[in-house]
Amino acid sequence: MIWDQAEGYVIDIEVDASHIDELGHANNAVYVTWLESCAWRHSQSLGLGLADYRRLDRAMAVLRHEIDYLAAAYEGDRLQLATWIVDSDQRLKMKRNFQLVRPADGATLLRGQTTFVCIQLSSGKPKRMPSEFVEGYGKALVQPYPLEL
Repeated sequence: MIWDQAEGYVIDIEVDASHIDELGHANNAVYVTWLESCAWRHSQSLGLGLADYRRLDRAMAVLRHEIDYLAAAYEGDRLQLATWIVDSDQRLKMKRNFQLVRPADGATLLRGQTTFVCIQLSSGKPKRMPSEFVEGYGKALVQPYPLEL
């Protein structure tokens, strides 16, 4: 399988009937749910779970999604979704890239990027990342591959 970047955090997805819309393929809103699930599971693998967020009174909240839907997924498809943390100012913002692949034919179905902002849970307002976020997310930070000319 050809991933856009090395060392991604990967989850497996099986497309079921609940993911399918009236057009017969996985609904675009379902893809966003998959991105959120992948990002959250990656955060947990880095030692930053919900209990940590609550203890620190901080969370990484979505500021912006940019998604390119490249091909459709259908019921029964087995997919793999990878994420990489590709940018962090170590203060307020962090970016993740995503790639959704169907291993059966090697097709990339989606590429996306999500920008997160650190917020204080108790107020909902932007607040500087605690050192636990800087260290935890920082250890997963990768440089995006340069474009080939």
